[in-house]
Amino acid sequence: MAFAELLARLGGMGRFQVATVALLAMPVFMMASHNLLQNFTAAGVAHRCRLRWEDGDNGDNGDNGDNGDNGDNGDNGTGEWLQAWVPAGERCRRFVAPQWWLLEPNASVANATWPETEPCRDGWTYDRGVFSSTIVTEWDLVCGQRGMKQVAQSLYMAGVLLGGLLFGSLSDRFGRRSVLSWCHLQLAAMGTASAFAPTFASYCALRLLTGAAFSGVLLNSVSLALEWMPTRGRALVGTFMGYCYTVGQFLLAGVAYAVPHWRWLQLTVSLPFFGFFCCSWWLTESARWLVMVGRPQQALRELRKTLRSHMQTETSAAGPRHSVLDLVRTPVVRRISCCLSFVWFSTSFAYYGLAMDLQNFDFDIFVMQLVFGAVDIPAKLMSVLTITFVGRRFTQSFALILAGLAILANILVPRELRTLRTALAVLGKGCLAASFNCAFLYTGELYPTVIRQTGMGLANTLARAGSITAPLVRMAGDAVPALPLVIYGAAPVLSGLVATFLPETRDTALPETMQDLQRRNC
Repeated sequence: MAFAELLARLGGMGRFQVATVALLAMPVFMMASHNLLQNFTAAGVAHRCRLRWEDGDNGDNGDNGDNGDNGDNGDNGTGEWLQAWVPAGERCRRFVAPQWWLLEPNASVANATWPETEPCRDGWTYDRGVFSSTIVTEWDLVCGQRGMKQVAQSLYMAGVLLGGLLFGSLSDRFGRRSVLSWCHLQLAAMGTASAFAPTFASYCALRLLTGAAFSGVLLNSVSLALEWMPTRGRALVGTFMGYCYTVGQFLLAGVAYAVPHWRWLQLTVSLPFFGFFCCSWWLTESARWLVMVGRPQQALRELRKTLRSHMQTETSAAGPRHSVLDLVRTPVVRRISCCLSFVWFSTSFAYYGLAMDLQNFDFDIFVMQLVFGAVDIPAKLMSVLTITFVGRRFTQSFALILAGLAILANILVPRELRTLRTALAVLGKGCLAASFNCAFLYTGELYPTVIRQTGMGLANTLARAGSITAPLVRMAGDAVPALPLVIYGAAPVLSGLVATFLPETRDTALPETMQDLQRRNC
């Protein structure tokens, strides 16, 4: 295409492209801090029923080492009171009346009826040895309410889904840069407001709006970078931005360790986006988009006179506005949309099923965050090599199938072999990170400029449907322990097979119009 040829003639990957990528990449460092934030702000902590005479603050501060049983290591005989009031190993119930006989040596209930118990009517006492405050401890999301923290994460992902639908179509209508700037501001404002949320309901509502802004930032950053890149630079730039997200996972672990209070942590990862909002005004609007919406003069002003003789074809191709219906209007684009829907749903579904369950691996949560982040480095390196030298379709399909098989293999591993279980989970997570890395680039290359953001919005919608479903499926493990892994593993294997029906885009120019897409896939 003329625009791709023009970028090559102008020097390909020049200083302008480097500056653009740098400005777009800065916020990506902080994206993982919002997506995976609830690993820390909603971390589960050891807890037990608070006794009637315990003061709320004193009870919370004196529980070091309390693993949910009677081990208060307490002062002035408090440990004996716990033994008489709280059943050993019980976190959600207490005795109706004190059982002093349990204090006797060799006390046993083998031949006796267990005393009557009741729920924790006076609240809970939490172990604050690692996290001084989380949404779990602040709003008592334990016992009968323990599923609410999964609901909070699902609502955040619902916001990401809504943001993909809304901001994807808005950016195709009003431009990439203006929508991107708004999303930076919205994420900064809503993320900051979440740190001051007075109730759990308001926290969930603010997190939903934060998720919507997250979607707009991610989609528009990828598209704006992609549309200013020469053909051979797209895989490199896409992978570079993927690595920025990977580094962000390390950053999250360090920040969460240094800031154990959830409100301060929420504030710390949100405030930088006010700076990113200011920096976004230095970005240049996509010339491809300006031409496709019938504003060639503005595009020419962006690129000076050099573009005039090279963009006549694109200028003449500017036609009526396109809608979401164009994603299914022709057989070619319908096949692409259908296959990508499977790919994005399963990648996100399995990814967040693993990444948001760090406490299930019986290792230190901060170490697990670092390990799960570190595996992205070799995974994305391998993906960029296969993307560049083998092809997008092979990379997408292979990464999904291998991820699914790694997850399914964990079903056969006994729980006591925690190192092997963790290694398989890390392998699966790395493959899913490689799948994400490929999917962002592949999706942008498959859709033409006139509906690229709409197509990215559809992909994002299916991805967020997967991330919303993931924590809810994990709750099914209470009934059948192996069921979540079966579902998490089967989905990417199936989608990897579906991905083989996508067309290859390696070393091909970005399609600008629906006609270009049709001609390329005839």
